[in-house]
Amino acid sequence: MKYPPVHYHNYLEIEKLLSAQHPKSVEYGKPAHDELLFIVTHQTYELWFKQILFELNSVLETFQKSQIQEEEMGRASARLERIVSILKLIIGQVDVLETMTPLDFLDFRDMLYPASGFQSYQWRLIETKLGLRLGDRLAYNQSPFYKSLSPEQQTEMEEILNKPSLFDAVEKWLERTPFLQAENFNFWETYQKAVNGMFQDDINTVKNNPRLNEEDKAKNVAGLEASLKTFDALFDEKAFNELRAQGHFRLSYKALHAALLIQLYRDQPILQTPFRIIRALLDIDETMTTWRYRHALMAYRMLGQKIGTGGSSGHKYLADATSKHKIFTDFFNLTTFFIPRSQVPALPKSIADRMNFHY
Repeated sequence: MKYPPVHYHNYLEIEKLLSAQHPKSVEYGKPAHDELLFIVTHQTYELWFKQILFELNSVLETFQKSQIQEEEMGRASARLERIVSILKLIIGQVDVLETMTPLDFLDFRDMLYPASGFQSYQWRLIETKLGLRLGDRLAYNQSPFYKSLSPEQQTEMEEILNKPSLFDAVEKWLERTPFLQAENFNFWETYQKAVNGMFQDDINTVKNNPRLNEEDKAKNVAGLEASLKTFDALFDEKAFNELRAQGHFRLSYKALHAALLIQLYRDQPILQTPFRIIRALLDIDETMTTWRYRHALMAYRMLGQKIGTGGSSGHKYLADATSKHKIFTDFFNLTTFFIPRSQVPALPKSIADRMNFHY
């Protein structure tokens, strides 16, 4: 089939794209030079959010299947890594926006009430589809976050909140991981002994540290013992579920075991792609947190303690959201229980062979 010629300008609809900036300062007869920069930067954010959602929806579709082909796993991993690259890029856009000084921003800020970045529907979609639950969010002006959206968007968001997120789909995928229980494979028992030994070594190191006073020693030992208690729950399903009900864990007992197995034996060929997926999810959470943090610092730099244009507490709200709005926290916390590679229990040959590729 022969396709008709396409012109760059028409294909990208450049005219429409370049005519979508309408500074309020110009409309009100008080042109502010930096308002164009402000508009272009935020429009660029929204274009990248569109691409992130495109990739995220395709990954979500893959993980919602009861069986996932290996080639699909590779594509999903690559698309999650693409999302990470985009998020890193938009963090860099803060540097461009910060070339605008606070006084430059104040030239047009009052013309933007009550518009706010909090009203970005696409960003809220990204968070929600990844798995940020309503109860895990900060209230916005004493209301659920979606109340700042348009009525149509509110309806759509409520529907999406009731659908399985990528977190939910990944949890079910992890629960299907083979090798968790195998005949003549006492991995968990051996691993538990190794981690208990590691914690005990740390406790002894603290107790014998001449640079710490007794109060500091007691605090450090108490923290290590609390971590050890949490670790013990990884091998007691009833205790684990009690801690999970209290909010210490979000993943199920079986899914957390699978994530730990994948991390510890990531060099096994069959676990390399699952490891890349877990790492990409960690990277997404981390880069989203970094972007929120840069946004909070920028708001503080531009506005000090002023309230946001949308009525939030400005910098304080953004800073609090940075620490609270996490999704894959369990993957981060798992590193508490990692041990040196040299101490990881060896796999039985029968299982190692099954994890390998044979031709």
